[in-house]
Amino acid sequence: MEKVLVTGSFGRLGRWTVDMLTDDGYTVVGVDKTHPGSGARTRDNVELKSCDLSTQGAIDELIHEVNPDAVVHLAAIPNPEVYPGTQVFENNVMSTYNVLNAAGKETIPVTWASSESAYGFPFAEEPVLPDYLPIDEAHPLRPEDPYGSSKLVSEDIADVVTRRYDIPIASLRISNVQYPGEYTVLDGRDSLRNGVGNFWSYVDGRDVANAVVRTLEADLSGHESFVIAADDNYLGRPTTEAVEEFFGGLPDAVSVSGEDSALSSEKAKHVLGWNPNHTWRTAADENQPVPTLTK
Repeated sequence: MEKVLVTGSFGRLGRWTVDMLTDDGYTVVGVDKTHPGSGARTRDNVELKSCDLSTQGAIDELIHEVNPDAVVHLAAIPNPEVYPGTQVFENNVMSTYNVLNAAGKETIPVTWASSESAYGFPFAEEPVLPDYLPIDEAHPLRPEDPYGSSKLVSEDIADVVTRRYDIPIASLRISNVQYPGEYTVLDGRDSLRNGVGNFWSYVDGRDVANAVVRTLEADLSGHESFVIAADDNYLGRPTTEAVEEFFGGLPDAVSVSGEDSALSSEKAKHVLGWNPNHTWRTAADENQPVPTLTK
């Protein structure tokens, strides 16, 4: 049974990821800033540890001690509109550098949560058209905000670590994550401005967790980025129609049809064998509680 160290394990995405990993037979060491206490009983095949990822020595020591077969780095401050920008950038970049570098020293493969925000559309000062549709891994990254910039710099860090330590690193450019029964993107879809930053794309957290598992099972080398998004938009209308209505035009190159997502996950499908299994049409009304890490 392989052992996986997961940072950000108490976050919602972290809990869904730990849940899927244990269901698939992995032993998980969950890492977060907080800890439920020494008396807490964890679920089977889960061990919890506390660590400040901004302290390089602490994560170096932890990864050396745990000696996992893989590291999944999900910990981050997600929103520059809620937290101070410098805090978002500094926390995300330093924690990613420390985790990836520590894993590299121990020659341990890494999967980590990059973001669609690295493209620069979600938090742009003014909405802007992409160079082409659908957006794939080759599209230029042009963030203007602290969060998207932290993901851009962290992908550069992944390049550095793979060059130095020759470990595989998978950067998942994850779309707007939604959860069963909590599809908040549907609340404001009466206005196209709500969600124009990612062209009304989304992904279910369970599908992200599945993508993480797929990277652990794939034969990867070097640093690879993967767009992780649902196959459709959440508007329930053609994507190009919505883009043209909002922007007054389309990019010169367009190869999406119907309600196809503006984000292409074809690489993840081809290389990882991953497919999104959940759609807003059914998942929005599901009654499935968030997994817990303790009994």
